[in-house]
Amino acid sequence: MITEKLGERIRELRLKTGLSQEKFALKIGLDRTYYSSVENGKRNVAIVNIEKIANGFGITLSELFKGM
Repeated sequence: MITEKLGERIRELRLKTGLSQEKFALKIGLDRTYYSSVENGKRNVAIVNIEKIANGFGITLSELFKGM
């Protein structure tokens, strides 16, 4: 599923930052439980929140989806 692939990609990028889910969620202005469900592929995340996540990593949307 695309939500699972996106979640895996986001987790991979977050782990590279060295931040916990909680700290990253705070950084980008999302609730920790919402963010966790995104990483676990259990949420159909809105494009505005995908953009927040990409911005939190300092990458473009296309870079976020690269390799999926």
